[in-house]
Amino acid sequence: MAGKRTVLTVRLRRLAAMLHEMRETAGLSKEVVSAKTGINVTTLYRIETAQARPQRRTLTAMLELYEIPEPQRSDALQLLVDALKPGMARSFEDAVSEVYGAYINFEAEALSARFFQASYVPGLLQTAAYATAVYQTTMPKISDQVVEQRIRAREERSWVLTKDDPLELWVVLDEAVIRRLVGGKEVMREQFERLRYHTEKRNVILQILPFDAGAHPGMLGSFTLLDFPDPADPELVYVEGIASDELIEGHPEVRRYGVMFDQLRAMALSPRDSIDMISDTMRDLE
Repeated sequence: MAGKRTVLTVRLRRLAAMLHEMRETAGLSKEVVSAKTGINVTTLYRIETAQARPQRRTLTAMLELYEIPEPQRSDALQLLVDALKPGMARSFEDAVSEVYGAYINFEAEALSARFFQASYVPGLLQTAAYATAVYQTTMPKISDQVVEQRIRAREERSWVLTKDDPLELWVVLDEAVIRRLVGGKEVMREQFERLRYHTEKRNVILQILPFDAGAHPGMLGSFTLLDFPDPADPELVYVEGIASDELIEGHPEVRRYGVMFDQLRAMALSPRDSIDMISDTMRDLE
């Protein structure tokens, strides 16, 4: 039911990882935990994979079975309290997918984000007019209300670039992104100005991957890597797909995307040359 689903947050993921580690350390299988606490095995699986938030009495029963002492017990209970707080995506959950809602929550607490975009300007850097043109073309059947909610979500998300401890953003765009006329010349001129404005900030780096760079790892699709300030929160990858989006965890797979991004930024133009290309493209629109 809309508004009642469990949307993943940083703290819920941390609590899930903590409970999994506690059970493993205690040397107990899910079946044994279920037999001793009455918690369904499926529920345990969902709690340990952050697909569900445990109730306080459920968490307390798990901590007692695992014989968790202080202060770890209090830390776990506090994480549950924090996990109950609405994330960044709460106000527009009905307009976005569960995976994308989780991504928005993670992005709000990330230390840095590395984007590769093959088709369009990343949402954090989009103007409202550009975003509207993208939605109207790629999702022609969604209602105007949903479009407005998604655009508002983008505008609220951009807060991460201007807060006291702003997100460190590194973006590599395929040249096709700036060559494609989305929404018309006026929309693109405004979008280019927005890109130039953001690149004047210390926390934003933008590079263009030119056509003459040839074949590249990003031809498989767009993706985003998120890193977090707390070592307890491992980095993750958000991958956009035509049918569905995906959040990827796990060191080997995440590292593979990290290597891909390093290759892409090495093949791309320098930040200065990239801005020059954007400026030249703006002049071509005249």
